[in-house]
Amino acid sequence: MSTAPEPGTPETALRPATRADLPAVLALLAGEDGVVDPAAVEVTGAHERAFAAVEADPRNEILVLVDAAGEVVGCLQLTRVPGLGKGGAERALIEAVRVRADLRGSGLGRSLVRRALDRARGQGCALAQLTSNKSRADAHRFYTSLGFEASHEGFKLPL
Repeated sequence: MSTAPEPGTPETALRPATRADLPAVLALLAGEDGVVDPAAVEVTGAHERAFAAVEADPRNEILVLVDAAGEVVGCLQLTRVPGLGKGGAERALIEAVRVRADLRGSGLGRSLVRRALDRARGQGCALAQLTSNKSRADAHRFYTSLGFEASHEGFKLPL
């Protein structure tokens, strides 16, 4: 299910998240500035419903990067979006990319995103896109190093 890790990175596997992974995924999402213990994360009904909806959608998945001990050390959401542009090709939307704070800089993020791109390519996607908060300069350098181009200006509107 998982391609080989990047050379020089710790041994990991990429797989779809299960319900049991939800606390670890939420801890990664909460741990922007440090490591958050998954046991300290509250899994709400809204989280449960969102996870169930992603799990039930064949074009949508939450992927986790797990280390040799089976611990979740990274995650992202990969969504295939059909469209008429690009000759009717699907595009991959990558969201919520996270690597545990104490492991950043180890190559795990690069491995996580490259494996997700390989997965999307294998599922017929012709383009990958993502957004990143304008304040995250390190993330922008990271995505550029993977070949992403800041070709569009993104907009969001809370509903």
